[in-house]
Amino acid sequence: MDLQFVYQKKRSEFGRQCLFSDKGPDLIDNYPSNKEHLPNFILRDPFTQGTQCSTIQSEHDLNTTRAHFINYGINHSEGGWPKDVSKDEEEQVKRYRRKVEKEDAYNPTVMSLSKSMEYFVLQNNSINIYQQYFTDMKALPMVEPSSIRTVNVYHDQCTTKRPVNRISWSPDGGTKLAVTHCCLEFQKPTTPSTSYSYLWDVENPNTPLLTFTPIETPMVCIEYHSKDVNTLISGHISGKVDVWDARKGNDPVNKSTTDVSHREPVRSVLWINSKSGLEFFSTSTDGQVKWWDTRKLNQPLETLILSAPGQVIEKAMSACSLEYEPSIPTKFMVGTEKGSPGEKMATRYAAHLGPVLAIQRNSGYQKNFLSVGDWTIKIWSEDCRESAIMWTPSHSAYLSDGSWSPTRMSVFYTTRSDGVLDVWDVLQQQRHACMSTKVSDEPLSCLRIHEQGRLIAVGTAKGTTSLVQVTENLATSSKQDKSLLNAMFERETKREKILEARNRELRLKMKAKSAEAIPTESQGQMETLAVEGDEFELDPNVQLAEEEFYYIVESEEKRGTYESIFCLFCF
Repeated sequence: MDLQFVYQKKRSEFGRQCLFSDKGPDLIDNYPSNKEHLPNFILRDPFTQGTQCSTIQSEHDLNTTRAHFINYGINHSEGGWPKDVSKDEEEQVKRYRRKVEKEDAYNPTVMSLSKSMEYFVLQNNSINIYQQYFTDMKALPMVEPSSIRTVNVYHDQCTTKRPVNRISWSPDGGTKLAVTHCCLEFQKPTTPSTSYSYLWDVENPNTPLLTFTPIETPMVCIEYHSKDVNTLISGHISGKVDVWDARKGNDPVNKSTTDVSHREPVRSVLWINSKSGLEFFSTSTDGQVKWWDTRKLNQPLETLILSAPGQVIEKAMSACSLEYEPSIPTKFMVGTEKGSPGEKMATRYAAHLGPVLAIQRNSGYQKNFLSVGDWTIKIWSEDCRESAIMWTPSHSAYLSDGSWSPTRMSVFYTTRSDGVLDVWDVLQQQRHACMSTKVSDEPLSCLRIHEQGRLIAVGTAKGTTSLVQVTENLATSSKQDKSLLNAMFERETKREKILEARNRELRLKMKAKSAEAIPTESQGQMETLAVEGDEFELDPNVQLAEEEFYYIVESEEKRGTYESIFCLFCF
C-alpha cells in the first residue's frame, strides 16, 4: 500500500531567489568616539546574552476554500382567490370555502396532496442533531465580588493641612468636585492662605481647577446648584453665607452681612425647591435655620430658632446637620448636637447620645431616614417616634459621616475615625458591614456619593480627598430589592409600634402603682411625686447603650485591652 504523497509547488511561489556570494566586510561609515559626549550617557551594567542557541522559529500558512453566500428575497402575497372574493372579509372567505368543499374533485385532490404533506411533516419532526435546545434560556449574570479601589487623590495645596469639611459634586454628571477645608478648633488662628478651598476637575488631581479665596474667614460647607453648573453657595466659620460663580473668578459674587448672618459657624447649606430656583437653607450651631434668596442676602426670608418651648434663642439647640428632600417640599430635617433630629420642630427623635453628624432620607422610601452619631447608625421611620426601627452595634471607632446610595436603596456608606469606609447592605446583614476598606491612615471626616452610585469622594482630617470606586453590584439594584426592602421596613415599623404601645402601657402601670404606694397628704402632692418619678425614669436608649458598653468592656478586659477601650469611650 502506497502511503506517500508528493506536494508540488511552483518555484515562483517561494519568493525571490537568494543569491549569495563570498565577499569581505565593507566599511560604510565610521563615527569616532567623542569624550565630550560622555557625561550625556548613562553607564549600564554589563549584560551578556548568548545568541548561538536561540529558539528555532518557522513560518506556516494555510489557505482554505472560501465559501461565497448570496442572499435572495421574495415577495409573497396570498393569491388564488377569485376577484369577487375579498380575503379580508371573513364571511366571503367562509362562503367560498363551503362552496369548494361541496365540489366532487375536492376529496381526491386532498388525498393526493396528503401523501407529500405527510412526508414533509415527518421530515420536519425528525431529530436535528445541530439544533440548539437552550436558545430561549438567558445566561445568568456572573456574581461579581465586591471591591473598592482608589481612583484619584486630591491633596490640600496649603502647607498647613486642614480637615475636609464638605464635598459637593457638580450637576453635569459629576465632572467636578468642590471641596472645603476648615479647622473648627476653638480660637484656632487663621491666615489668608489657610482660608482657601478648591474646585477640582475629577480627571486632574494635580492642579485645582479653581481656588476659592474668601475675603474674611474659611469656608465650612459648600453646595452646588442642582441645575446650574456654575453657581455655588457656601457657609463660613464667621456665620456668613456667600454665593459663587465659577465663571467670574475666585471671589464671591454676593455675600450676607454680619448683622443678619448666623452668630456661629454655618454647618450646612442646602438648595430648596422654589419658583426662582435661587433659594436655600442654612443652619448653624447657634440654633438657627435661615431661609435665603441669593438675590437678596441683606436679609433672610425667614428664620427658625430650634427651641422646643417657643422661639427663644437662649434655649436653642445647636444644629450640625441639615437634610432636605425635593420631593417633600414642605418638610426639612435638622440634626442637633443634643442627639435629636427635629423635623420643622413638629417631631423630635431621641436619636443619639452625641451630635447627629449626618441625616438623610432614603431615595426610595421618603418616610425612612438614616442618622449617624456617636458610635452607631440608626434607621428611622416617621411612623415611629420613640425608637429607631433598625440600628447597628456600637463601633470601636467614632463615626463621622454616612449616606444612602442613590442607585441602590438598601446600601449605605459610613466613614470612621480610624480611616475605614464601611459598606452596609440591610438586605444582607444588619449586625456587621458587608465590606470595610481602609481608605487612609488618617481619620475620615466626610463623604459624598456620585449620582450614579459608583464613585465616592471621601475626605480626611489631614486635608486629603480620595476618590474611590465600588464595583457594579454595589451600585445596581436587582428586581427583588425594592419589594424585599419594602417588606423589611414595614415589618420593622410594625414591630416597633407594638413595642412602643407595650412600653407606654407598662409606664402607665408603673405610674399608677407608684402613686398608690406613696402616702401623701393631698392629691396635688401625689401628682407631683408621680411626675418627679417620671422625670428620673431611665431612657431605654441610654439603658441599651449602657448594657452594650459594659458588655464590650468585659469582653475587652478578658483580652487584656481594657485601658484602650475605656479611654476611647471616655473620649
